[in-house]
Amino acid sequence: MKTILVIEDNLKVRENIKEILELSGYKVLTAAEGKTGVEIALKNNPDLIVCDIMMPVLDGYGVLHLLNKNKATYGTPFIFLTAKSEKADFRKGMEMGADDYLTKPFDGIELLTAIEIRLKKTDSLKIPATASKESVNDFINAAKQNSNQPLLSDEREVAELKKKYNLYTEGTRPRAVYYVISGKIKTFKSSDDGKEFIIDIHSAGDFIGYNSIIENVNHTENAQVLEDAEVMLIPAEDFLSLFTHDAQVSKKFIQLITRNISEKEDRLVNMAYNTMRKKVAYSLIQVLEKYRKDKDDNEINELSRETLAQVTGVATESLIRTLADFKAEKLIALEPGKIIILNESKLRNLPY
Repeated sequence: MKTILVIEDNLKVRENIKEILELSGYKVLTAAEGKTGVEIALKNNPDLIVCDIMMPVLDGYGVLHLLNKNKATYGTPFIFLTAKSEKADFRKGMEMGADDYLTKPFDGIELLTAIEIRLKKTDSLKIPATASKESVNDFINAAKQNSNQPLLSDEREVAELKKKYNLYTEGTRPRAVYYVISGKIKTFKSSDDGKEFIIDIHSAGDFIGYNSIIENVNHTENAQVLEDAEVMLIPAEDFLSLFTHDAQVSKKFIQLITRNISEKEDRLVNMAYNTMRKKVAYSLIQVLEKYRKDKDDNEINELSRETLAQVTGVATESLIRTLADFKAEKLIALEPGKIIILNESKLRNLPY
């Protein structure tokens, strides 16, 4: 059963909406003003929010602003209610990320239709945690259908790329967003003396190359296949058409890439403040999570010491010494072309 939160200061209107929605099979939560509505939304994470604009304490614009700042409620379908019909109100609401707009008075059919459309759209834009090329294609095609934006193609090109293939290089114009179906791809920068600094290692489920397209600049890093990979190419024009013309599509995509951004922030903090041992331990755990096929997999295969040092941001010699210490402490085992994690819990919680 879908849960809908109704935030409306007019008791008669609020109770009327609640009755209509409950008769239609929805679970309904209500709030008489914006501040309480935000608290209920953060506690219950509803599937959709119907919210009046003109309210005491906190108006509808404030409600939407606060909910969009919270990770749990960001992207929740949001329908504004107002007694006003001026274009400025429509424009402000949509610019803030509202998904729809109903002008009072409205009938029950109009309300239910708006809600059903938004919930259906949200369901169609879902990508499972173990996304495949088919599910990503379904997501893009659903986004195309829901936003009515033209795309260059109904099927995205899928390429099988060999190890060391350069996906793109620093300074080149972005042509596509790349979705990793399988394999590993590293993004990195090169110094003037030829040394590499690895920004990230991308694995199945990751999107690459979208920053340059969104910012309309040349690529600021290089992307190279680290392990034979299968990659879906989403043309830049298609990506921009979807991302910039539909609030719900852009919200969903932002949710998909949030994990990548959080990982980068954690990694930079690790490189800046941790000891050598904790830096290497952190990188081993991060790389293991990229390489493991299931929760019991504890092996990192075919990753050179030089590449691991670049990921960690330390000298190769320092990395090798630290790995030897970890081996002596029985935290890891070292085999040719392989690192086996023996005590993941202790690696994650090194005291120094």
